[in-house]
Amino acid sequence: MRKLYLFLMLIPAVFLSAQQQPDLMRYKTTVEKIKAWDSYCNSLSEVENYPLLIREAETGIALAKNHPQYLSKFYFYKGYGYEYANNQYEKATVYFEKALQLAKGKYPEQEVLALMRLNYMYYSIKEYKKGEALISYVKKIVDTIKPKNLKATLLGSIGEYYLDRSEFENFINYKLQAIAYLLLDKTKRETSNNIGISYLQIADAYNDMKQFAKAVEYANYAVPYLKRSDGIAFLYNTYIEAYTNLGKIDLAKKYYLELYELAKNNPMLFLNISYANRNMSEFYLEKNRMELADDYADKALHFAEKSNDEEILMEANTIKGKVLAGQKKYPEAIRTLNKALNFAYIYDKRFYAEINKKLSESYAAQKQWDKAYHYYNAYNQTNDSLLIESGKQSLANAEAKFQNKSKQQEIKSLVSENTIHELTIKNSKKQRIYLISGLVAIAIIGGLLFYQSQNRKKINRKLMILNAELDKANKTKMQFFGILNHDLRSPVISLINFLHLQKEAPEMMDEATKNRLELQTTKATEQLLEQMEDLLLWSKGQMENFVPSFKNYKVEEIFSDVKKELVWVNDIQISLNCPEEMVVFTDKEYLKTIIRNLISNSVKVLQGKSEAHITCKAWEEGDGSFIEVADNGGGADLEKFRALYDDHTSIGIKKGLGLHVIRDLCKAIHCNIEVKSNQLIGETQIILRLKKA
Repeated sequence: MRKLYLFLMLIPAVFLSAQQQPDLMRYKTTVEKIKAWDSYCNSLSEVENYPLLIREAETGIALAKNHPQYLSKFYFYKGYGYEYANNQYEKATVYFEKALQLAKGKYPEQEVLALMRLNYMYYSIKEYKKGEALISYVKKIVDTIKPKNLKATLLGSIGEYYLDRSEFENFINYKLQAIAYLLLDKTKRETSNNIGISYLQIADAYNDMKQFAKAVEYANYAVPYLKRSDGIAFLYNTYIEAYTNLGKIDLAKKYYLELYELAKNNPMLFLNISYANRNMSEFYLEKNRMELADDYADKALHFAEKSNDEEILMEANTIKGKVLAGQKKYPEAIRTLNKALNFAYIYDKRFYAEINKKLSESYAAQKQWDKAYHYYNAYNQTNDSLLIESGKQSLANAEAKFQNKSKQQEIKSLVSENTIHELTIKNSKKQRIYLISGLVAIAIIGGLLFYQSQNRKKINRKLMILNAELDKANKTKMQFFGILNHDLRSPVISLINFLHLQKEAPEMMDEATKNRLELQTTKATEQLLEQMEDLLLWSKGQMENFVPSFKNYKVEEIFSDVKKELVWVNDIQISLNCPEEMVVFTDKEYLKTIIRNLISNSVKVLQGKSEAHITCKAWEEGDGSFIEVADNGGGADLEKFRALYDDHTSIGIKKGLGLHVIRDLCKAIHCNIEVKSNQLIGETQIILRLKKA
């Protein structure tokens, strides 16, 4: 089975969810952009989004071309993405080597990470000479590395090198040293998951040594520490292998189902599903339940092919071949076992021996004695070397127990020393605290006094500004009332005097005088109306809280209100039409005012014309709601409607609020206006467009 490898300290801070892609335009310097992208790529690795990590790492490589430390990181990210994106080991190796080349001897953390991944890559792509040279280099530098977590990573890599070669004694020795340093690492950032993986690797080794109870024991040690999905998947595989060999099939099935739930939608974990099915098939094959054994073997082969992993495919072909042999389908068994044989010696000598033995039995069953002897001889030679190694297994077990107790005692001693050292530091800190506390108190008091002084100055400045604004508002108010008094007083008095004279002494006025006074009063009234319009528009411009209140309203309800307010209109046909259930999202009063004044403007145009009519209709189209006010008043030059579009145009009117007020109200409720006027056919349409509710 593919072995687990540590992944330590990719970046100091990790999170459970990926960050959003940073907007590099927000950052001023290249270094700031690189750091933001580094953090983003790290978050992608943490949530295991490897295809996106590959793409985004390329952006980081371009950004960091003149910054070797970060360039090494981005090469590492890309290699890590290729490694876990469907096991593209050869591509991953290229980028890990680039990362190592830039980090070697300069950036210890990145150098250690690159060494760790390359150790596994060289094993996976069968670059054994490179792997041996790399481990030799690791052994040279491991004692020079000071950070505990990095030292643990290197020790773990050396151990895994020996595990790949089934040298369990050396593996357990180095792995226990790695765990000891991980337990001493007080940063506790990524160490928890790596402690769990290390225990799990030892459990896997015990499974290989067929000490299944010990495998369960070390798997239990791993449980509290494992955080990542790949580690948890391998934990379930370890339990399944141990419990099937211990005959506890119910427990094996429990973890089998949990593994399926975890890994069914994660292609990276297909090899784990294949491995679990292989172990289940082995169990039922030993029980001679061939139908179940064959079913699990087929599943193992299916997921092995999807995993794109040579080792797991070799193991799946092995169990399928054994099941076929058990079913006495010898030609098929031989073909399948030969597929596995091509890779077995490279990955696992035990499988190589087992396959040769099963091939020998299959050929013997077909009475092909020469081939049976050939494969049995290969089995015999491989089995002899395995027996030599198995002689060391008891020593490895004893060494493991001794090392474990020794390391635990060493850890306790180190913890005690650290505790004494920390107490000494605390006592010296107390003395310094007493000496500087008085100075700190004085500094705080001085700071508070300074803060109060500055705060007082700020308040005074604000009061001066507010007083100036209040004075300006008072002057504006006085100016407004002065205009009211000056401009409205004369026409109002003129109108009142004429009304009094007409009522109290009508005999004093001859017809010419009466006509003259009526004309004068009419002009005064018109002037009054025009001045009131101008003042209304001016006062509106001074308003600060001109804010609409948006809600959903039925258009039918708005049209009904408008119709009630137009009862004064005579001799003009007004029709308002809309769909029964049509709704608009707007301010009702604003929209009513706009429609009412558009209709009023049309009424003014239609005065004295025959067959005059005004149509107001509403409809929905696409993502918009439309309201149209149309009249047959003869049409007009579009320049007359300029106030609806141009903020700088102000056209006074004698009735209504005016086109410029309609413009402002429309703008307030996000309503667009379109005017169509055809003088040939004598019609004008003004169309309001609102966003659909």
